[in-house]
Amino acid sequence: MEPSFSRNETLKIRWEKLTRQLTDQFSDAEAIDVEGILYLIGVQEVGQLHKRFKKDDNVNLIHVGICTVLEPLGYYAFEYFDPDGWPHFKLLEPLPHLKPGEQSVLIKEAIVDYFIEKEVIQ
Repeated sequence: MEPSFSRNETLKIRWEKLTRQLTDQFSDAEAIDVEGILYLIGVQEVGQLHKRFKKDDNVNLIHVGICTVLEPLGYYAFEYFDPDGWPHFKLLEPLPHLKPGEQSVLIKEAIVDYFIEKEVIQ
């Protein structure tokens, strides 16, 4: 068995477990997708869990989620919290040009690693 195959299988199992868990916890029935998970990460990182966000904030929350999960990979670095408590990040290295499937794997791996770090999944 190739190492990449087992890595992809492990990712697939962890991703399915994570999405099932988050769907059960945060969604009425519809399976939560990557964008929804990034939104939840953004809300968590902003730390205003019970606040109702404006429509404009949703894109910013997803951006916070993206920066947060890609920070350990060296793409972003946390800079500061603004007066409203929102984290701001600096781009350290442009994301590589990846095919859509490769982008999906990169972000899913980063999300899974985030939730392993937070001890939500193993």
